[in-house]
Amino acid sequence: VGRHSSVQPQQQRETMATATTGAAIQCHWQYNFSNNINIKTAMTATTISKQRRRTRRTTTTRRRARFFDKTVFFLSASFLLLFLSFVATVINIADFHNVAFVNAQIPVAIEPFDLDEDEDEADKDVDEDSSNPSIGTNPTIDGPKSLREGARLFEDQDYAAASTQLWRAILVHPEGDNEKIYRVDKAFELFLKCYVAEHRVVDGLVFVAAEGYLRGQDDMGDMYLHQALERGSDHPGALELQRIRKEAKEDAEGTQQGERLLRLRKVRDEANLDNGSNASNMKAHVINPYTGEEINTDYNKNKQRQHNYQRMDVKRAFHEIKDKSPEEMYDLATLLFNAKNLKTAAHVFELSCQQSDMKLAPACVNAVYLRTNLCEWGYRGEGFERDMILIEEVTRAEAKAFRMVTKNATEELRRQNGLGVGSSNGVSDGEGVIQWKRSTSVHPHMMLGFPLSNENAILKRYASESMASMDELRARAEDDGTIPPKPIDLPYNVSEMHAKFVQKHQREEKRIAETNDLIDRFNPVKVGFVACSFNSKAVLYLSHDMFRYFNPEIVEIHIFSTGPPDHPHFITHVMRGVDWRQRVEDAVDRFHDVRAFQNDHVGLARYIRSKDIQILVEWDGYARQGERAAGLMALRPAPVQILHQEFLMTSGAQYFDYIVTDKVTSPLENEHLYTEKFLYLPHHFFSKGHGVQEEVLPPMLEYVPKKDRGAKFALGVGTPQENACLSANPLGIRNNEERREVSFVYCNFNKFLKNNPQTMQSWIRILKEVPDSILCLLENPAEGTHNIHKFVAETTRSADYNNRIHFLPWEKNPFDHQRRSFSLCNAMLDSHPYNGHTTAQDALYAGVPVVTRSDGVDMSSRVSTSANVVLGLEELNAYGGSREYEDIAIRLGKDESWFRSIRTKLVETCLQKEPMHPYWDVMRYVENFQTGLKTIWHNFLEGKAMDHIEVVEEDGHVGTMEAEAAKREKYRRSKKVVSKYNLKVTIPDKKEVEPKDEL
Repeated sequence: VGRHSSVQPQQQRETMATATTGAAIQCHWQYNFSNNINIKTAMTATTISKQRRRTRRTTTTRRRARFFDKTVFFLSASFLLLFLSFVATVINIADFHNVAFVNAQIPVAIEPFDLDEDEDEADKDVDEDSSNPSIGTNPTIDGPKSLREGARLFEDQDYAAASTQLWRAILVHPEGDNEKIYRVDKAFELFLKCYVAEHRVVDGLVFVAAEGYLRGQDDMGDMYLHQALERGSDHPGALELQRIRKEAKEDAEGTQQGERLLRLRKVRDEANLDNGSNASNMKAHVINPYTGEEINTDYNKNKQRQHNYQRMDVKRAFHEIKDKSPEEMYDLATLLFNAKNLKTAAHVFELSCQQSDMKLAPACVNAVYLRTNLCEWGYRGEGFERDMILIEEVTRAEAKAFRMVTKNATEELRRQNGLGVGSSNGVSDGEGVIQWKRSTSVHPHMMLGFPLSNENAILKRYASESMASMDELRARAEDDGTIPPKPIDLPYNVSEMHAKFVQKHQREEKRIAETNDLIDRFNPVKVGFVACSFNSKAVLYLSHDMFRYFNPEIVEIHIFSTGPPDHPHFITHVMRGVDWRQRVEDAVDRFHDVRAFQNDHVGLARYIRSKDIQILVEWDGYARQGERAAGLMALRPAPVQILHQEFLMTSGAQYFDYIVTDKVTSPLENEHLYTEKFLYLPHHFFSKGHGVQEEVLPPMLEYVPKKDRGAKFALGVGTPQENACLSANPLGIRNNEERREVSFVYCNFNKFLKNNPQTMQSWIRILKEVPDSILCLLENPAEGTHNIHKFVAETTRSADYNNRIHFLPWEKNPFDHQRRSFSLCNAMLDSHPYNGHTTAQDALYAGVPVVTRSDGVDMSSRVSTSANVVLGLEELNAYGGSREYEDIAIRLGKDESWFRSIRTKLVETCLQKEPMHPYWDVMRYVENFQTGLKTIWHNFLEGKAMDHIEVVEEDGHVGTMEAEAAKREKYRRSKKVVSKYNLKVTIPDKKEVEPKDEL
């Protein structure tokens, strides 16, 4: 979510409405006051009725009644106060322990100073140590006094001063049994609570670890350092302590001990609550791949401020923006969104929209997007319908105002917009160059989930076009709003690159012809993949296995990773030792860690260009705003550029030449919705490695039954009906009703933003038509579950359906998440128009059929349709729309024999190994993909006009045998150019010019 305009909002709105935020707040409270009046009127009528009845009583009876009423009132009030006090205490304790700060792994006893040490040295240490105030030598006096003072300051919420007093109490507590004086664990617990209250948990751990090292208690220091790294893997203080410990172990003679002590004290002081700062201001360290030198980047993320935005409710937000301008409201809403406070952000965006008289369009559409995330659809979906009308009208108006198409463009204009050789990108615009004056208010990634009609699907392309047109300019903009000029040699000239590569190819062909050396024909195409997601992201989960099977005689694979690796603790404890990034690094020819260029798209373009990459494949699209290498592809670092896998919609960019897809997902009649040409692959365009990953278990034809009904849930045990999505009463049966068993379990594990009222209404009808069936959803986000329950209640006017809808928490480990589908689901109900992508592949490999609507034209709406065609399950595709979608799902739930035949067919595709089924055959996918890449490159060298390319397998291709896959993987590893690539490149003078061929 962000303001997409390249022009300041004040310049956009010349006729801004003058209504103030205060007026809106006044209306808000008037509305509530009006409601209160109605309630008060009803209460008055009830009181009069009671008085009339009481007139029949005697005076004594009335007095007794009043006394009884008062007694009941006071008892109720007392009970309520006690209950609220208890709840507050529980919440306080829970809030503390939720941080996972005090647990069995962290000791509560800290060894104090050695009170027998030389007094002068102790005084010297105290004087030099600002974090440790003067400490007396009588613990019976100073210790309890410090503890009491610390507790008082804690109650006054002066946590910094409290932490100093409490730490003093901890340090002077004498050894031995001194519980009668005071308990050190209580002082320590309160000390830790000071850091919890300030939302500086990791700082607290770092402080105690540093203190441990300074006092020679290395074991304790190591324990706290371990905890700090688990909770803040990129915390600079923790990383600095880690470096100090490593250096200490290497420095056996202690020659650098004095320097390390100074560094330890610096780290401790930075983490101290009472040092006058709210967060660490140290630097994180990144390596520049050009020079190999260390680059400093600001780390300070202002955790306190972030936490405040997370907890800010609507009432407080309205108070914050009272008398503020719509732009200031917008800025607050953006901060709330970044803090993942979606509900409050939606309200503030909406208020910004209304106060600007709907002229600040980004605020209006951002409010719509957040309401979609939270399933705030209005009464029976009426609000959602109005929101979609708004999206269509705003985008259509902006396209009319800001979109320009230049026919017969000059060569320089084509170069500046990144058009390639023979390019006619933008089919509906012929040879025209598409430009936008500013971006649409709707971000392309928002558009994926909006169910626009097929007639309005072109608006999604327009949103992508506008983003592509402004992407490089936005990436060049500085924080202060200034935009430095673009280097004169960028974007790179595709025609010049074409001439260069043609000459190189001709020289190579001539050399081979003269020497007749068949061995030297090994001249693969250099293919680069660039993304920020070479870590535990869904795209790498699906695709990392394909790098094991590329033929080194055909392609040389380079990875350009702008994102960081996963933290070792995450790999160990969550991923159970599986590191996808390391697997890719081990498989490819070159792995370039280019994090230093994450915010320098010009430098990254030059770096990639220096590697002579011929085809550059982009994985992020617009899916990872703020993390992706924005503006990179517009600079044309490679002569051929391809969009693949992650962002399943057109890029809208004329500097992308191809998009990887298939004929079912992107039929030719929909080519006007894309700016790229199609690279058609057979057997589905999605790369997926389920069939070759050891950690992903294939489904079974028969379920392993539970030993007894009350047995604890275990993956792979029990039928979906038995597990009933982990509910003890899945059908909401009342005590006086006869117990019934669950008949069928439907699931949808997509994010809520992929669903809409029409989809939800379809699910309600399915539940209605299949008695005793249930629906299990993923609470993503958890704040939206209430709104779904509300919509279901409004639509059905019955509690029965909500009782049969269950929500599951997110499963951190992807393998457990995939396996959970097998244990919990009979069938998956797909979302429309934004299909499940990774979740759908997980379900299919768990033997769970996917019912999907096939009447959409968007790429993201036809992924499951294509999958079912390849798997031989086309009867699960609802080409007729929502009604047919419902009928298919209903039949699955009622017709047991048909469901069993569907499921058996699907499970058998997963179990098929010799050869593998084409849908799960990774090596077969790679062979087709690299054939397409090779064809694209040959067409480029020959200067052919760009057109759609379809990869067709040779007759008699039966698929991959397991032995063949192992042989290919072994051969690839043996042919790697280098196993580890040194990123340090010496450049005598880094100027704004194209690197020489020698680089």
